[in-house]
Amino acid sequence: MMTDSTSNALSSRRQSRLPSPELRAKRRRVRMFKNGLSRWGITAAGFGVVFSLALIFIYLFYEVMPVFKGATIDHEVTFQVPGDAQPLHLSIERYQEMGLNYGADGQVTFFNLDSGEVRLQDQLVGNDGADITVFARGEDIGGLVAYGYTDGSVKLARADYQVTFPDDQRYITPSLTRPYGDTPIQLDPEGAAIIQLGLQESTRGARSAMLVGYTNDGRYVTARLTTRENLFTGAVETQVARGVLPALPAQPQTILIDKEMRSVFVADVAGYLHYVDIRNPREPVLQHSVRAAPGEYITAVDFLVGTVSLIVGTDSGRLSQWFLVRDAENNSILQRIRDFKSHPAAITHIAPEYLRKGFIVGDASGTVGVHYGTSARTLLQQQMVDGAIAGIALSPVNRRLVVLDQDQNLHVSELWNRHPQISFSALWNRVWYEGRSDPEYIWQSSSGNDEFESKFSLVPLSIGTLKAAFFAMLFAMPLAIMGAIYTAYFMTPKLRGAVKPTIEIMEALPTVILGFLAGLWLAPFMENNLPAVFSLLIGMPIVMLLMAFLWRYVPAVIRGRVAAGWEAALLVPVVLGFGWAMVSISPYIEVWFFDGSMRQWFTDNGITYDQRNAMVVGVAMGFAVIPTIYSIAEDAVFNVPKHLTQGSLALGATPWQTVLGVVLPTASPGIFSAIMIGFGRAVGETMIVLMATGNSPIVNFNIFEGMRTLSANIAVELPETAVGSSHFRILFLAALVLLTFTFILNTIAEVVRQRLRQRYSSL
Repeated sequence: MMTDSTSNALSSRRQSRLPSPELRAKRRRVRMFKNGLSRWGITAAGFGVVFSLALIFIYLFYEVMPVFKGATIDHEVTFQVPGDAQPLHLSIERYQEMGLNYGADGQVTFFNLDSGEVRLQDQLVGNDGADITVFARGEDIGGLVAYGYTDGSVKLARADYQVTFPDDQRYITPSLTRPYGDTPIQLDPEGAAIIQLGLQESTRGARSAMLVGYTNDGRYVTARLTTRENLFTGAVETQVARGVLPALPAQPQTILIDKEMRSVFVADVAGYLHYVDIRNPREPVLQHSVRAAPGEYITAVDFLVGTVSLIVGTDSGRLSQWFLVRDAENNSILQRIRDFKSHPAAITHIAPEYLRKGFIVGDASGTVGVHYGTSARTLLQQQMVDGAIAGIALSPVNRRLVVLDQDQNLHVSELWNRHPQISFSALWNRVWYEGRSDPEYIWQSSSGNDEFESKFSLVPLSIGTLKAAFFAMLFAMPLAIMGAIYTAYFMTPKLRGAVKPTIEIMEALPTVILGFLAGLWLAPFMENNLPAVFSLLIGMPIVMLLMAFLWRYVPAVIRGRVAAGWEAALLVPVVLGFGWAMVSISPYIEVWFFDGSMRQWFTDNGITYDQRNAMVVGVAMGFAVIPTIYSIAEDAVFNVPKHLTQGSLALGATPWQTVLGVVLPTASPGIFSAIMIGFGRAVGETMIVLMATGNSPIVNFNIFEGMRTLSANIAVELPETAVGSSHFRILFLAALVLLTFTFILNTIAEVVRQRLRQRYSSL
């Protein structure tokens, strides 16, 4: 037995080894300091992440917000219009320094926009004894104008501006040219007065123009003009091919000709629009007539740039857009496409933009409206003058505006209208674009001509993003999750130690390499071996289940030699052998069942097949997503407490019953997190979808067609767009949509994950 003295000695030694109260207090203070530092550090890091995310949102909003800003008009100066007669037409040159006034007496006046100072005056004179009866202009971007006379002749002219830089200062020298000769063109051979006139010039190929006149005796006469320059004298010779149009029910108010010189549109005094097909000049046909607005009369009509759409204004202030579409009998008819916000009084003047599908409107109350065709936006309605507006001129760059009132005063203003193409409707709804038979979702941001109608629908890009992510997850989720369950629960630790790092290191593969291989090797391989692809997708799981079934009937002596957890290794030669067999017999399957070509069989049966399609993207991007899902899900399954699984097995459950009843519910928050992180990775993937699809922005979920995603579209188009342009800001809007989409998705995923944790935390 231990004596009391021995016990006292041991107790004293123990007490001597215990820290002193001062040391314990010091350690407690250090521990509290470290805990507090860690708590504040983690909190600060969390707030830093939230702050960084908020800054990203704020920056994207900053770049996007100007897109939805309306137009503004700021008055600069007012002066009396230069010239001795009533203005018939006003225009502004591209540098916005000089204006031009075509007077009713044929006088043409160039003047400074800031002061009204006259820079040059010229006179368009017809034949002796002929008076001016009518004025017409072609598309503003061409600048060709014409005066009609009482003797049936027409005089054509065009303003020209020569820009020089003496002393490093820009100086503009105006002049008036006669591109079709100095001699008036005899439009009506019978010499009747021209009381209505239509003019258009084609700038495609050889220069040519067309005139359509309505005479005071009720006839429509036409003339096609072509020019030829004499190589020796430089004189311009104009050739004239004359014709007539069929009679129309009422007197014309406006005559318009498209740039292709295939169609003539006539607005008459009864409120009707008429479409005359002149593709065959010798046999023009009245194709269609329609009342623009029942009970109303047309007071102004003009083309939008490109001469495809008509903007029609009525005496009630109503505005509408029309263009030709095909009916059920494949005939072209005039169709009202969209309406705009009405004006408070009758429309008196329409001024289209030079390079966009926008237009400025003036009415009888002095109100000016800024509208845009594609987006159906009315960006501004502002009272500019007292009384009716007699004329409007818009600069070619859409930054300066001139308004003419009834008292012959010019009101010069600065115009801000940078991004009229965009509206919620244009971004997310179907839009009826020029030349289309129906409203559609289309993304087409650029083209090769100046009259291009930008198509900025985000629907094809959003659908393409979801489509790519869906097929990638469809391929990756079963393989990654089932592989994670088997690796964590059934596989031997030694084999797991080799398999898990191997799969995780796949995540280090550059996606540009995966995209390169998918586009240049996988896509052609799948196209040439379609039967093998479908045989593998359908047959491989069946073969694996069959092998598992047959393994049960292998003699126990043989099965005993394979250690538990190594069964998966036996499937490797089976998988490789089955894959090789399917590829080898693929050509024979095509001959037996698909007339030698499965792709052609798809085409013959109305199924579109693109070489770079969603199936290729699903496999390639699924290969990139598998390591992410597998790693997180495997850790979640492996970390299920052992006492839960052992208790289940002790109660008589089989390993698979334990997996389904215990392991999966407990690991479900981690598995769900793995799925959502993998989905987020698929949504934001760029290089694979960029290289392995046709990048065609289409709206469908056809696995055999390609797509264009939000991220790939940004990568393709952002380097090529002008900074600050509408296109530039819409790409930032696409980035904002992508970020918002992933933010909402991750938030929902976190909520679901927390609820799963609460539900199964008691296990």
